Amino acid sequence: MSISPLNVLRVDASLNRESSVSRALADKVQTKLESLASLNLVTRDVADGIQLIDSTWRDAMLTPPEKRTSEDKHNLAYSDSLVAEVKAADLLLISTPIYNFSVTANLKAWIDNICRAGMTFKYTEHGPRGLLEGKKAIIVLASGGTGVHSEIDFAGRYLKQIMTFLNITDVSFVYADQMKKFDPAEKLSAADKQIEDLTL
Repeated sequence: MSISPLNVLRVDASLNRESSVSRALADKVQTKLESLASLNLVTRDVADGIQLIDSTWRDAMLTPPEKRTSEDKHNLAYSDSLVAEVKAADLLLISTPIYNFSVTANLKAWIDNICRAGMTFKYTEHGPRGLLEGKKAIIVLASGGTGVHSEIDFAGRYLKQIMTFLNITDVSFVYADQMKKFDPAEKLSAADKQIEDLTL
């Protein structure tokens, strides 16, 4: 990818604002990106809260756009704004800790809002097809005990699946995992090497 300026959507999920490993690594990734291209950066801190989808959202979403009432449009407006951020981005930078083997509840809620039929994917005779081709994603993960890419990692593998579902196939990982099990300094050093190797 050789776009300048680069439109980047950064999504952070850690509830720990003071000493979050995933946020600190995402800061380093952002610095790396800034060394490679000028950035138009939009940030979305899902730890601040994300509206949950509900039955009114579902009903509005399933209503054909041309038949949506003003109430339907109101019920979808927040989700529409999140989708617009994703669609405008060339690169998604998503950082999250692994909580209970998976992503945070707020990050899952963000994903539920952006996976929209007709907007970020569509149904075809061959099954669903993502509509966000041509984008890149960098997934930043931190964990205390869960090994990233292991069989009990339902965060990294899940986020990779979501990106693939949306047809974002250029996905890189930066992670410092199992930091309570192994030497955290070694894990952070390995993550720094992953960041150093990132390209556009």
